[in-house]
Amino acid sequence: MDKKYILDTEENKAFLQEMCGELLRFGSRFPSPGGTAWYLGDDGTPWKEKNRDCYETSRMAHCYSIGAMMGVPGAADLADQALQGLCGEMRDQANGGWYAGVAPDGKPLPDKQCYAHAFVILAASSGVLAGRPEAQELLAAALTDYDRFFWNEEQGLSCDTWNTEFTVCDPYRGLNANMHTVEAFLAAADTLKSLQGKQVSEALSPWVGKADEYRNRCGRIIRRVAGWAENNSWRIPEHYTEDWKPDLEMNKDRPDDQFKPYGATPGHGLEWARLITQWALSGASDEEKQKYLQAACCLFERAVQDAWDADGAPGIAYTTDWNGTPVVHDRMHWTLAEAIDTAAVLYRVTGKKEYADRYAEFMQYLDEKVRDHVNGSWFHQLDRNNEPLDTVWPGKPDVYHALQATLIPYSVPEKSIALAIREKTTAQA
Repeated sequence: MDKKYILDTEENKAFLQEMCGELLRFGSRFPSPGGTAWYLGDDGTPWKEKNRDCYETSRMAHCYSIGAMMGVPGAADLADQALQGLCGEMRDQANGGWYAGVAPDGKPLPDKQCYAHAFVILAASSGVLAGRPEAQELLAAALTDYDRFFWNEEQGLSCDTWNTEFTVCDPYRGLNANMHTVEAFLAAADTLKSLQGKQVSEALSPWVGKADEYRNRCGRIIRRVAGWAENNSWRIPEHYTEDWKPDLEMNKDRPDDQFKPYGATPGHGLEWARLITQWALSGASDEEKQKYLQAACCLFERAVQDAWDADGAPGIAYTTDWNGTPVVHDRMHWTLAEAIDTAAVLYRVTGKKEYADRYAEFMQYLDEKVRDHVNGSWFHQLDRNNEPLDTVWPGKPDVYHALQATLIPYSVPEKSIALAIREKTTAQA
């Protein structure tokens, strides 16, 4: 096997560094005049006829804040534009919170999504670490509105969707929003902790002492999720009723739904495994740490066993039924990114060669099938024969998953990626 696929070789480090630069260049045309993110096409050209989403704008702010900390030319300005978009046209000044997105005609899209608000927290946290203007005020506002509308202290979980005015809460409950809430809360906890003892803005000052609270919330979510998964052969139920009863049959008639697919989503099993590991190392008690590291390993193994190379071709099937049989065979780029991240993280934590071997397999598949060597970035969707497909994810709007997959394998696993990059670059300065 080519050395560039093998973890901890100089060739692999160079390979990831090359892709990191390529991805940041590819996504650099995202800013609309107001800073919100254009939807990017196959070659990175903005598709201006499509909506500009809050979560994509937040992801760009996160990615280019990281790029700014790495000293990438132009990244700081791009981060600032995305943050401006979140503070400006994406913000609902009348009702609070953030719109789901903005239509091509400039009108806000309906509803307020927990998923999007979690990404605003992530973006603001990364912006604060990168020292970007207005990021502290944005983080304070994002935490305030999230706590007010989405976090349920009694349940220790978050609701999913409100109407635009925050007067009607949808009864649907889901784990995708809660998963990204864990990511966002871990990032916020790391960021707030890094600010302790330092001068901060008046808006953010009340939040600085709450770092442990947000990390503890992650533990509350994770304990519930791990329990549901363990009781279901480590296939995570994704969809729930208002009182948090699993709805295992949801969307069986349209199994490739973009955000609420039927059945188990192995990519989420991989993503949860990485986030559980991060929390276990940074916030779990000594008694819980090994239990949840083992849970992370179980989630990884189940996802790989069910979905990797499961239908005669390499790649990770998008969804499976509750027996582990693939339902939607398409390969999504983000599932591969999470597989790469989690294999590397579990190798760092356990030292087991099997995870390094999986990492190398995933890297080779990335280079041979998923990376677009002509137009840049990664193909966002492939069919079961690994041919590009655009039924769910046309174009290439997202550099977030792929960029993180170039950074997480060589970052400290107990820290959120933006803090890990800042500490690494500061140490190297």
